[in-house]
Amino acid sequence: MLQDGKLLIGVGENPAYLLPNMANRHGLICGATGTGKTVTLKVMAESFSELGVPVFLADVKGDLAGCCRTGERSAAIDGRLTKLGLDPESFVYHPFPVRFWDVFGEMGHPVRTTVSEMGASLLARLLDLTDVQAGVLAIVFRVADDKGWLLTDLKDLRSMVAWVTDHAKELLNEYGNVSKQSAGAIQRALLQLEDAGGDVFFGEPDIDLTDWFQCDEKGRGFLNVLHCERLYRSPLLYSTFLLWLLAELFEQLPEAGDPEKPKLVFFFDEAHLLFKGAPRALTEKVEQVVKLIRSKGVGVYFITQQPSDVPDAVLAQLGNKVQHALRAYTPNEQKAVRAAADGFRPNPKFDTREAILDLGTGEALVSFLDEKGRPSVVERATILPPQSLMGPIDDKRREAEIQYDELFGKYETAVDNESAYEIIHADRQKEAEAAAQAEAEKLARKQKEQEEKEQARAQREKEKEERAKQAKRKSSASAKVANSALNAVGREVGRSFTRGVLGVLKKWF
Repeated sequence: MLQDGKLLIGVGENPAYLLPNMANRHGLICGATGTGKTVTLKVMAESFSELGVPVFLADVKGDLAGCCRTGERSAAIDGRLTKLGLDPESFVYHPFPVRFWDVFGEMGHPVRTTVSEMGASLLARLLDLTDVQAGVLAIVFRVADDKGWLLTDLKDLRSMVAWVTDHAKELLNEYGNVSKQSAGAIQRALLQLEDAGGDVFFGEPDIDLTDWFQCDEKGRGFLNVLHCERLYRSPLLYSTFLLWLLAELFEQLPEAGDPEKPKLVFFFDEAHLLFKGAPRALTEKVEQVVKLIRSKGVGVYFITQQPSDVPDAVLAQLGNKVQHALRAYTPNEQKAVRAAADGFRPNPKFDTREAILDLGTGEALVSFLDEKGRPSVVERATILPPQSLMGPIDDKRREAEIQYDELFGKYETAVDNESAYEIIHADRQKEAEAAAQAEAEKLARKQKEQEEKEQARAQREKEKEERAKQAKRKSSASAKVANSALNAVGREVGRSFTRGVLGVLKKWF
């Protein structure tokens, strides 16, 4: 809640205020399961909303959705308010303006971006590609850009990688070598990203980030709640989303220096999912963006169980800290408690390490930056209760909130405009049709040649038969002539013989 223009988060020996002009110096909320981290997150988010600062919340467990409903008074909350020195009767419960988002488009407005917006460099870091593979991916993006082929979704990029590989010889002199091995490695990495949900995250219409910077008619910043119950089970996609989001904000927002209050504040729950097993290049990129985005007026707050879940380089950028209770049953847990205690500016009134182990539910050690940007001495405080409902909402209420939102319909229907995939597919289809036509013409020529050969053979056979017939006729005619000659000779011989015999007889008789 707001008090004297400052964000009152809790009360101990002194009120624990988060100063608006220091809120973009980022922060960390830590503690074991069930110690009150989510309540602290909600109290801070509600305070920012009242301040007129839009908030983006990664809702991993689904219990942040209750921000859209009025909180419920209870004896436990009245007891906490009394302990804080506040009048339970005058404590106001009310809902806050909420917008629901979901990368998968199931429990909120879809959140999408295009492959081109992500860019070759961020994508290569995300996919943990080698330098050679990253170079090939850069060539793919450059060729697509030179040809004017849009890279909207993953099928565009995969088609483009395949096309560049197929035309590697033609592109060699102008763009460099593209090996099949590197292209294959990129395709395998893209398949993993696609299986993790990248097929729904990359597409159109892509998100207009200005929709996250809006306030309602009362001047309260919207609480943009990203449904993450499914998303957090895909660490690769969760990291993809975070990296894109921070990089996009850094590129789009102008320099703001040290504003009186942040332009936007992000809360990322289960922060260990962002860094566990993440490639070193990705961690370095997150560190760089977190460090630089402060000057854009954006605050980033990580929520996790213990500070060691966050890399030291990122942890060093988190100036505002709320530490809930930790348990130390093993040597490693005891070491984590000591590390958490060492991260605070000591308070001579108590031992920080013992205090971390002694904290009850709803209590925390708090250290916010003072007016000069210095970490304040750690204080033990009880966190305020939230003013909105603590818990989830039913699907019917969620659906109503989504449909009554003025943004409803802007992102709900995915579109698939002509891009690299369609152009390459059309070209391949044309090539296939041309190849089919050429094959058909080749077959037609072969068939024609075969027919001509058959006709020539038939003609030769016919001529052969004709010659045979003519030869037969000639042979028959010759035989007839010979027979006639023989017959004539025979007759002449017969007559000569007859005349000779008759002449002899005549002489005798």
